[in-house]
Amino acid sequence: MANNKISMKEMTKLEGARHVLGLSGGKDSAALAIYIKDRYPEIHDQVEYFFSDTGAELKEVYDFLDKLEAYLGKEIIRLSSGKDFDHWLKVFNDYLPSAQQRWCTRTMKIQPFEEFVGDDLVVSYIGIRADENRNGYISHKDNIKAVFPFVENGLVRDDIFQMLEDTVGIPEYYQWRSRSGCYFCFFQRQDEWLGLKRNHPELFEKARQYEQRVRTKYDWKDGEIPISGHGYTWSSQGTIDEMVERAEKREKESGIIASNKKGSERWQDTLKRMMDDDPEDQACLICSL
Repeated sequence: MANNKISMKEMTKLEGARHVLGLSGGKDSAALAIYIKDRYPEIHDQVEYFFSDTGAELKEVYDFLDKLEAYLGKEIIRLSSGKDFDHWLKVFNDYLPSAQQRWCTRTMKIQPFEEFVGDDLVVSYIGIRADENRNGYISHKDNIKAVFPFVENGLVRDDIFQMLEDTVGIPEYYQWRSRSGCYFCFFQRQDEWLGLKRNHPELFEKARQYEQRVRTKYDWKDGEIPISGHGYTWSSQGTIDEMVERAEKREKESGIIASNKKGSERWQDTLKRMMDDDPEDQACLICSL
């Protein structure tokens, strides 16, 4: 396999290449689109901005994409696998996606992207920052070359927040969630499941229903028997009801308002001080940029 990671300088030598930038509805990919528009207008004119839509995104994500689309002055192309999550769940024998089995990423994010670009020579702009230690999604297809403008130009977390605050604002879901992605993302922390329950109770209930489906398997001794547990819950730590219960207990023990937070502090400022997720727990690298 050829080296698919190239520099901005090398990118300029690729004649006839398409330029694409995948948006997740999250802060870093949005800031990269803004950065390209403002810093490299000649590239912005060529870039095809796209969003891989699973149909299971939060309303706040769609609202933010609309604001970003207006700022960019260009269409954000919506990609899709053509089938909803329930279809793919049946294909994968009702086995819920997990960190070990990320079939949702593969079928609903990466495959639509690679079909979108086909065999064309493509430059894909990736929103990894200079202060991160991860690569993001780099295709194994030799015709897709990845560039990392933030890494090359030394932009870090504070720069990203400043760009967003100066333009389209920070996505609203960051008030209670640390990442973009599906409402049932299996990498959510316990307090984020609690945030989903409080902010979108109807979506929390849908996530519960997936866990509560009756699933059986055939045992030579006992015949058809029910199965449950990891692979049939969103997390190996238990059901989402159990995780919410732990989060509520922890919240009650520590106090709803943290002692080191001023009551008048904006949630955007609190977010800036928070640490990013562990780079090892990126649920789906193409959509968590």
